[in-house]
Amino acid sequence: MPKLRLVEQTASDDLRSRVHFCTETGQIWLHEHRMLLVHAEAQASLRKELIDTLGIERARGLLTRMGYASGVRDAELARMRAENASDREAFMTGPQLHSLEGIVRSTPVRLELDRAAGTFYGEFLWENSWEGQWHRHFYGIHAEPVCWTQVGYACGYASAFMGRTILYKEVECVGSGQAGCRIIGKPAEEWDDAAEQMRYLAPGPLADRIVDLQAQVEQLRARIDEKETLPADMVGVSPGFRGAYALLQQAASSQITVLLLGETGVGKEMFARCLHDSGARREGPFIAVNCAAIPPELVEAELFGVEKGAYTGALVSRQGRFERADGGSLFLDEIGDLPLAAQAKLLRVLQDGQIERLGDQRSRRVRVRLIAATNSDLQQLVREGRFRSDLYYRLNAYQILIPPLRERKEDISVLAKRFLEKYSTLSGKKLRGFTDKAKRALLTYAWPGNIRELENMIERGVILAPGGARIELNHLFSAQPGEPARELGLDARGGLDVGRWEAGKGLCEAIFNGVMTLDQLEVMLLETAIDKARGNLSSAARMLGLTRPQFAYRLKHLHDGPKT
Repeated sequence: MPKLRLVEQTASDDLRSRVHFCTETGQIWLHEHRMLLVHAEAQASLRKELIDTLGIERARGLLTRMGYASGVRDAELARMRAENASDREAFMTGPQLHSLEGIVRSTPVRLELDRAAGTFYGEFLWENSWEGQWHRHFYGIHAEPVCWTQVGYACGYASAFMGRTILYKEVECVGSGQAGCRIIGKPAEEWDDAAEQMRYLAPGPLADRIVDLQAQVEQLRARIDEKETLPADMVGVSPGFRGAYALLQQAASSQITVLLLGETGVGKEMFARCLHDSGARREGPFIAVNCAAIPPELVEAELFGVEKGAYTGALVSRQGRFERADGGSLFLDEIGDLPLAAQAKLLRVLQDGQIERLGDQRSRRVRVRLIAATNSDLQQLVREGRFRSDLYYRLNAYQILIPPLRERKEDISVLAKRFLEKYSTLSGKKLRGFTDKAKRALLTYAWPGNIRELENMIERGVILAPGGARIELNHLFSAQPGEPARELGLDARGGLDVGRWEAGKGLCEAIFNGVMTLDQLEVMLLETAIDKARGNLSSAARMLGLTRPQFAYRLKHLHDGPKT
């Protein structure tokens, strides 16, 4: 017995070492899951309000399911520890966490389990149950056990740990007059009244009604926004994305040449395909060409075609990309890398719709919608003599700027979820999503590679994460052993990395040297956020981590100045 207590004490110390308080961000972490430190009395008052509002049965079901979800989350940490421990030692992670979280002190009376065989029997004593004590405080002695959230936790934890449904029943409870609480857990089929207990784990009529109402609301929204429905492959909710997509839709019905601007990986080809699919030539071919990937001496032949004998090795005549795109759309990506000779021919195609194959004197008419894209500054290339000014003005008739992912924070979670679904399906692996710390890292990271980098990172996470678990920080970002990725701005405890402040030193020096005041800096931040959010104050507030009322108050205060 002393040896067993020593093992359990060591395990408890290990769990405590996984709890981190981050004063810089106001967050508490248990491994990679964000936790909350809540007043027991406030939680008890909320519990009482649920009972008074919903009634005993509905409140019991809601609280049981809430505990069940918490137990399932804690079982993830237990499964991680199971690799280096016995079944009993790994299972005791849950009761120890329950104690560490301040819910109840849990002592095993009898615990027999074999995960391989699927057998389980657990009996535990509970001391200092906050739920039983507060229920008794508000309602007096109850006829039946009342530690519903805690029983739900035990069911969720044991079921997730064992990989089969385990039901616990509270046979003694401080809320019903006993000195303490006692629970017994067995597989569901070993209980005669399993169906009676299981009904508290299924959403009740109230939840069904709420779901029905939500579905009706979504249907109404779909009808109202029918014209704004996005294609399946276009994902985004941020003002920047919506603005770019709106410009794209306005150009779809015309044949104007569109120039897509944006950093590498922002989705320019996706926008180009969407433009083609939305236009009058959607039934025609969509041909994409990366101008930077074609050797300069072959560009003209690739774009405009070649006649037999035009040069050594041209043994047959063949079509170029323009002819292959006839009746459809041609997407020229990285057009800033196009050689000057090819630029001159491209300008002629845009002007009169005719091409000449290399080595041919005959003109051929083509009906092609041109969509161009670049991550270069074409105006600068014009000044340097590397890009024709007449071609630039022809292409620049209708430009769409696709903002980088770091300016589209609202889109990151939506895109991450979409990529998680995609690669989970491809790999045949079921995952439960992302840990809280992984979610925070996705939102904090600067994404120099934009959406392409995000997609590759999620694919990596799906490959590395074990089935049935959540994708963790280390599954997403490669780093030195024991060190976080510095680009995330996260330290080992989930706080802000000191190196994160390097980028702001210039602004600090400007304030210290009297170049600008703190109020001027705040005005600049607020107005820049409004500009990036295209005038949407709620979105601008989210960019700065403020509520809309806080944002409006700061803006009014700074513009009006102090009252005398």
